[in-house]
Amino acid sequence: MRGKGRGLGIAAVVVGLLGVVLGLGGVGFARYQYGGSVVSSESMKPTYGPGDRVVYERVDGSEVRRGDIVVFTAPDRYGSDGLVMERVIAVGGDRVTCCTRTGTDARVTVNGRPLQEPYVKDGDAFGGFVEYDVRVPEGRVFLLGDYRSNSRDSRAFLSDHGGTLPVSAVRGRVIDDYTVPVVLGSAMLLGLVLALTGAGLGIAAFVVRRQARAAVPPPPPWAVRS
Repeated sequence: MRGKGRGLGIAAVVVGLLGVVLGLGGVGFARYQYGGSVVSSESMKPTYGPGDRVVYERVDGSEVRRGDIVVFTAPDRYGSDGLVMERVIAVGGDRVTCCTRTGTDARVTVNGRPLQEPYVKDGDAFGGFVEYDVRVPEGRVFLLGDYRSNSRDSRAFLSDHGGTLPVSAVRGRVIDDYTVPVVLGSAMLLGLVLALTGAGLGIAAFVVRRQARAAVPPPPPWAVRS
């Protein structure tokens, strides 16, 4: 019985510690590497609409590429430090113009090449805003919403560096592949299960030891000396 109690105690410590390390490690990495947000506007419809939950990977703004959907903060433009979500159309060194053709045939061009943008709402790449021709400075990005006629994006701030935003304002890149977050979530869940299992084994070890002590018979009376 004593050996069994000792074995359960060791198992409790090993399993419990493994669970704590796995769970806290998963939580720490997830908080460091990923973030979540809820869409509050229609500017990215039909890709994302109000109430949609998105997960973004925390990346340095210099890592984003054309076509990425990013979240950023620009309190000087939007009046708060809340996250804003838009699509990267051009990066440092690019020349972005709009628009060639008209109506649903209108196209935004980057470095003279018309963009194919199947994601824009109703196929309207122009959105009725003023035309623009911007050379994106190094270290900045030009951003547009997918709902071009209902998005307050770089076009609304053309007098400020051509509407471009410094890459330092970028907080993350929205992801559609949830493989890594799911793995992290599974690791955290497994860690919780292991921690609870360790606690259960610890309780079992305590009970076994109590029973072992209770099973030891008292010494005979003649063994007691006066």
